[in-house]
Amino acid sequence: MNDFAIEAKNLTKTFGAFTAVDSISFEVSKGEIFGFLGANGAGKTTAMKMLTGLLAPSSGKAFVNGFDVYTESEQIKKSIGYMSQKFSLYNDLTVAENIEFYGGVYGLSSKMLSKKTEELLRSVNFTELKDSLAGSLPLGWKQKLAFSISVLHNPQLVFLDEPTGGVDPVTRRQFWEQIYEASDRGITVFVTTHYMDEAEYCDRVSIMVDGKIEVLDNPENLKRSFSANSVEDVFIALARGAKRGDS
Repeated sequence: MNDFAIEAKNLTKTFGAFTAVDSISFEVSKGEIFGFLGANGAGKTTAMKMLTGLLAPSSGKAFVNGFDVYTESEQIKKSIGYMSQKFSLYNDLTVAENIEFYGGVYGLSSKMLSKKTEELLRSVNFTELKDSLAGSLPLGWKQKLAFSISVLHNPQLVFLDEPTGGVDPVTRRQFWEQIYEASDRGITVFVTTHYMDEAEYCDRVSIMVDGKIEVLDNPENLKRSFSANSVEDVFIALARGAKRGDS
């Protein structure tokens, strides 16, 4: 287990008679950039909620950073970072206030927070914007800041839930440069995305269909197995067989 940031075995979540996540098993190695893909309704959001300690599984096993998702969800939350495209910053707080707030949530001391704030503002060229409201920033800048805040406390693992939704291709590429930098520092990255070109940047990719992990491999092997030119072609081939719609 020590070699893995995530280890799941037959992880399942049911809601009444509906099985949202159907006995999925996989591992994510420490320092890996792992792409977790699936169409709407495939079950990936439910799976991520279980792995981040927000939702208890119905059955199966899972460990995140060595912590049991059943009994150690609070330890999981403290050891991870999280960023979502839908909600990541408080728009009515300034850049500096957002950093201070999340630093407090992550349990950083005042001295460490002050140091980390200076480093963060300098690294993303936001020093002159520290007193600007987060809501006034362009979307790409917001996402750049939000990612930096999600790894402010040097988590072992960061979950990114569709982090680049709505931003332009150039900004998306810059965002992925931040992901590579985090991975180089030893942070494991677990990312969901609807942009299939981004899947090509991952070390390995899983694709969920109807609650199950249908395939899991590195992008080149996936393309070779499906005689496809891109991961998007693989995704489309698998999604055509899906029986579930949006959920």
